[in-house]
Amino acid sequence: MAMNEISKKITEAQRIVFKFGTNVLRNDDKEISLSRIYTFIEDIAYLKKQGKEPIIVTSGAVGLGAKRLGVDSSESMSVKQACAAVGQSRLMAIYEDGFEKYGYITSQILLTEEDFTHRKKYLSLHDALNKLIELGTIPVINQNDTVSTAELDFYQDAFQVCFSDNDKLSALVASELDADLLVVLSDIDGLYDDNPKENPNAKKIPVVEELTEEIAQYAHEASQGGRGGMKTKLQAMQIVTRSGGTGLIANGKEPHIIKRIFDEKSTEMPGTIFLPTETLANKKRWIAYATNIQARITVNEGAHKALTQKNTSLLPIGVLAIEGDCQKGDIVSILDKEGKEFARGMINYNCSDCKRIIGHHSDDILGILGYKNYDAIITRDNIALL
Repeated sequence: MAMNEISKKITEAQRIVFKFGTNVLRNDDKEISLSRIYTFIEDIAYLKKQGKEPIIVTSGAVGLGAKRLGVDSSESMSVKQACAAVGQSRLMAIYEDGFEKYGYITSQILLTEEDFTHRKKYLSLHDALNKLIELGTIPVINQNDTVSTAELDFYQDAFQVCFSDNDKLSALVASELDADLLVVLSDIDGLYDDNPKENPNAKKIPVVEELTEEIAQYAHEASQGGRGGMKTKLQAMQIVTRSGGTGLIANGKEPHIIKRIFDEKSTEMPGTIFLPTETLANKKRWIAYATNIQARITVNEGAHKALTQKNTSLLPIGVLAIEGDCQKGDIVSILDKEGKEFARGMINYNCSDCKRIIGHHSDDILGILGYKNYDAIITRDNIALL
């Protein structure tokens, strides 16, 4: 795709999710940068006036709370939760006050991983966000760090949360709302072939047409104060581009970066652009990315080939092992013999019963379990390839 077509795809985007990272919202003294936030608000208000539908996913509550309480938020999980409780209202007040000056109403949504994992909650959230946008508000979304369990360590090894940072949260919101564009503003100019903070010769990649394993190797860890890093940003971009949307990672510390991104007269698009690769059905997006993973299933080579090349169901005879604790209807990770995850699916039996029937033919299920709901452990309509 030519660069002018890509730029047009960005500037003409209608529904846009903006993600503001912790380090973008702070100045060099680690204080909240009000001037930068109000610049974001000014630019987004301008887009709103043009008829676009902006949605904000913001960090910053924990840092604001820590400053107000005079504590180190990294001391413990309970301290961090307390900081989030104090800082969230202050953070929201900044957005509310800023947008009110331009005549726009903000709406606050605090989310945990459970809001995505449970299908009914997921669909309810979809309806609520769409209604808020329809009513003309600007949703301001944050992870609910006060009650979120995403970073607690008491889960079994097979358990995996759907998100533990705002990078991925922003992508899940963009996917759920069928957003045209996700703009992740960080403290880096885009994706580089090496860490530019350590290697001055690192080169920025302007456009990514497909997130290959080679591209994934360019990821680096979070900078001080942040939670994600480039690795989580690339994971966010994968979700968005597989949901039919476009992604952009840019430097939020550049003056009026949002105005530059949407300036039709601009000769150079800032940041790195990630082009859409496909559009997964909504349910398969939910299975692939928006749910907590309760267990892991390892399959043999034949099953791996059947799932990836023939779009079949997963039969018990193709399963080598199951790790974790799950109930019927939970989402599980599907691994090949080498332990590499290649798919996720909604399981038809609980894990304890699955362990009794793996390696057997489907005809044997009734005799082993005393009941039979399905021939397959996971039916093909409930499998999402990664």
